[in-house]
Amino acid sequence: MATVQIRYIVNDVDKAIKFYTKLLGFKLEMHPAHSFAMLSLHDLRLVLSAPNPSAGGGQAMPDGTVQTPGGWNRFAIEVKDISKKVDSLRKEGVHFRNDIVTGTGGKQIIVEDPSGNPVELFEPLLREARLDH
Repeated sequence: MATVQIRYIVNDVDKAIKFYTKLLGFKLEMHPAHSFAMLSLHDLRLVLSAPNPSAGGGQAMPDGTVQTPGGWNRFAIEVKDISKKVDSLRKEGVHFRNDIVTGTGGKQIIVEDPSGNPVELFEPLLREARLDH
């Protein structure tokens, strides 16, 4: 059951669904409209919204600012073998913003979904950095 929800603005909801479900292991919960879908992975609910001029989470702001994908804020997915996961994603043609870097708690890399939204893959090196420690 999801306990945290994140919304990402995406250019193409169908492409984003394929990316998150086929490549990152998310489950499709619902896709009731072309501009909206809800996915889950463990405690995370990921809501995908396409920019939408008339309604919903992708609607323009009152000042007319249109929501767009991208930025640097991101969620992280813990992986057991980051090198193996990166290799499999590269074979699928997935774009990375950087190479694997090693920090204090583990190794990480930033992958982009089809709309350019960042997702961090994280392999903990310290027990305390694991989600299930």
